[in-house]
Amino acid sequence: MSAVREALVAPEAQTPPATPGGLRKEPAWRRRDRRWGYVFVGPQLLGMALFVVVPFIASLVLAFAQWDGLNDLSWVGFDNFRTELSDPLFGRSIVNTLLIALITVPIGLGLAVVLAVALEKLKTRTLYLILFFAPVVTSSVAVAMIWQQLFRKDGVLSGFIANVFHIAPPDWLGDPHLALIAVCIVTIWSSVGLNVIIFLAGLQNISPAVIEAARLDGAGAITLFFRVRLPLLSPIIFFSTVIAFISSLQTFDTVFILTANAGPDNATRTIVYHIYDLGFGKFQFGPASAASIILLVITLVITGIQFAAQKKFVHYEDDAA
Repeated sequence: MSAVREALVAPEAQTPPATPGGLRKEPAWRRRDRRWGYVFVGPQLLGMALFVVVPFIASLVLAFAQWDGLNDLSWVGFDNFRTELSDPLFGRSIVNTLLIALITVPIGLGLAVVLAVALEKLKTRTLYLILFFAPVVTSSVAVAMIWQQLFRKDGVLSGFIANVFHIAPPDWLGDPHLALIAVCIVTIWSSVGLNVIIFLAGLQNISPAVIEAARLDGAGAITLFFRVRLPLLSPIIFFSTVIAFISSLQTFDTVFILTANAGPDNATRTIVYHIYDLGFGKFQFGPASAASIILLVITLVITGIQFAAQKKFVHYEDDAA
């Protein structure tokens, strides 16, 4: 009976015997669980090491060197950084990237909030959620190719403008002033669905008691939204803003497919496209790596500013309590 009783005791409750040094020996089941944990985590760690850590270290090394992929590597110090920072083409790519971020992030998040509030009032919203989320799970290359056909002079969008407004349709992808706007339209359209899902979940997570208390105090629909619901949704908006800015700073595939050579006149040239053009178009891996490090610094600075500003605009429930 004693053996049966010991077998029924949970492994956590069994006290391992002490070693001669006074330390208790780790149970065999815990060592076995740790080994299995390493087995399951191992592939992820290996993939991160091969595809994240090693390329990042290689970029740091190449940023201070000159290498075309074939000849010997030569050290040039900070020359690559000085060359890129003084390159007008790189400056144009920085401006275009920041413009894409400043246009797509506020418009995309604002539109997502409006759609989430509208969907919250519907009893049956599954079909709408599927329609909004479809572009998110669709390949970005396929999305860009579809919009490329829509933006053609004889495309659906140009035909609609000509028939409805009776004006000559704009050359979306041939006009330097409209090409960047076209990229922003595609970016907003393909990302708004994810933010709608996130904001809708945040709105549904707001306590009904808080909403009812505000209504009893005489808050109308507009006051209720801007003074109660929006502040309670601010942590999710902050999270989505950080992710959206980082994603917009990495814009590449939409530009690569939608426009030819980031044209016209480099109007849609982004930082990542500039890095691609230097590295895989001109085989200048040193300047390309330096540009990628500069992009990393820009991303960290913008993210740091957002985290510093959240103290004034983000309201957490713990702070309210």
